Amino acid sequence: MLAMFVLAALVASVAAAKDKRTFAVLHHYGNGPLTTCRLDPIVSPGGPSAHVHTVMGASNFGPNVTGESLRQSSCTTAKPKADLSAYWFPTLYFRDPDTGLLEQVKFFYMNVYYFFEPTDDDIKAFPLGLQIVSGNAQLRSAPSKSGAAQLDPSKGPVQPVQITCPRSGFNPPSWPANSDGSMAGIQDPNNQGSGIGFPFQDCDGYASPMRVDVHFPSCYDPSAGLTNYKNNMRFPTPAAGGKQNCPPGWIHVPHLFFETYWDTHALKPRFEKLIGKASPFVFANGDTTGFSAHADFISGWDEEELQHIIDTCDAGHAGLESCPGLKYGVNDGSSSCNIECPVDEQVDGKLEKLPGNNPLAGWGLGGGDVVAPVPSSPVASQPPVVETKSTSTSKSAAAVETELPSSSAAPAPSSNVAAPASSEKPSPSHAEGVATGSPSLQPQPTVVHGKTKTVWQTVTAWATATVYEGASGPAPTQVSKAGAQIADFKYVGCYKDSSSRVLNGKVLPNIGSVSNTACVNYCASKGFSVAATEYGGECFCGNSLTTADKLDESKCSMACKGQASETCGGDWALSVYTKGGAAPSVSKRSAHQHNHYMRHARIPSRHRR
Repeated sequence: MLAMFVLAALVASVAAAKDKRTFAVLHHYGNGPLTTCRLDPIVSPGGPSAHVHTVMGASNFGPNVTGESLRQSSCTTAKPKADLSAYWFPTLYFRDPDTGLLEQVKFFYMNVYYFFEPTDDDIKAFPLGLQIVSGNAQLRSAPSKSGAAQLDPSKGPVQPVQITCPRSGFNPPSWPANSDGSMAGIQDPNNQGSGIGFPFQDCDGYASPMRVDVHFPSCYDPSAGLTNYKNNMRFPTPAAGGKQNCPPGWIHVPHLFFETYWDTHALKPRFEKLIGKASPFVFANGDTTGFSAHADFISGWDEEELQHIIDTCDAGHAGLESCPGLKYGVNDGSSSCNIECPVDEQVDGKLEKLPGNNPLAGWGLGGGDVVAPVPSSPVASQPPVVETKSTSTSKSAAAVETELPSSSAAPAPSSNVAAPASSEKPSPSHAEGVATGSPSLQPQPTVVHGKTKTVWQTVTAWATATVYEGASGPAPTQVSKAGAQIADFKYVGCYKDSSSRVLNGKVLPNIGSVSNTACVNYCASKGFSVAATEYGGECFCGNSLTTADKLDESKCSMACKGQASETCGGDWALSVYTKGGAAPSVSKRSAHQHNHYMRHARIPSRHRR
């Protein structure tokens, strides 16, 4: 009888959750973010992203992370141990008005609200590996004439982001009165403390500095797929009784809301002369307006645990960690979960330019939204080569990816966003939105996983090359041979690699265009005794292999991207060089190896075995 009563009470609580919003906040713990890094495995998988992100969540975060690999993480910044998801957003920088130099604003903390909407739908846990992006990284113009968030797709373009500026008083206002967004942000008409765009006042509210707010869509289209972030999500629409429903056939998942806090108030003595006139802050993508606030999420939740939370928990601000019956338990906060960024570059300190060479654009610096940039290597290299993936000798049209989930989830880019017409030298019109007085900038096309994208960099020369399906470049004229020597390193053969990485002292360092010489020199400079190249454009360093399965030399026959006359490994095949030419030693991988998240790194277009 008691069991029946408990079951009836549980069913009633689930039904009630559909008639009113319930929620619980995801809190994080530890010393700072998981990492601050120029990676974005959703928009720019396989390598550096266009701009720096602050990352929270599970330790296996990396350039090719999936839901499955997140579930193998050894730690997470999230308090509930069942949440091994990844959460990231653009890093905030401060531009010193006296020197013009850029430095990171101290990241204060993050809250993630898990809202369970009143709805006629069944709210389901995120499917493992679901990728969601919200906001538009290319915006430099106001997304609307209102400073309010707008989450109802039936009322027009969704506007899911705001900036909140808690203050001890709002006279003068945080955003200039009657602003239309062309030279300043716009205040929310219903909230003096929030608006769109960076405020022109100091956010001095007690224990709550400037905050960036991002709402995520909560309707998932399974026919689009987990990784189709531009089309797989939309916001629900209003229904009778104050409910919000998803389209038929879509799955209603939790409504995420990111709050990221930045300690801007500590910098007040250095920007007091700007107060009321301008903002000294800039997102890592070069946006000086704040209109391009955005965020990303990949679910690594244990689905059963999250479903239990959805059905039974209304913990509110007490947090998800206080929900009853969590089978995985809670991180107690006595430790910290942090990882090293695999992109080897300086992202903090006094910087003359933003990592990724993102030009500043916004109010007074040149108007217009920008074309989605492509990540640039932190190491300068030779003039760019435009590669187009093709199955014939004809050049393909260029394709530019934008960090935009779908037309229903965020406003479309303005009409001045143009993709290059071909793989030839782009038109100068693509320089719209570049800061006045900056160096002459032109878009630099490059290939990332078979798609031509655009990197904004200073360039003086252009070249084109056709890359054929299944190959990394022109056929090599010289295959690596036993005894081939680079400094005091000698080639010792072709060895089998795997997703667990047989050479893992330094995985995929950013050395520019990869050649055997470049890889060996880099590894030697870091003190490693083994260097190897793979798949025509990847470099690995270490002192031993975890396995030593030798392959036929024909498996290491891909042309080096940095020296097409030589070979740099193959598909899951390493061209291995050792100091002195001795056969590589074998040692088993430590279960707690540093940078363990990189054990899953893999270019997505690579065939899996």
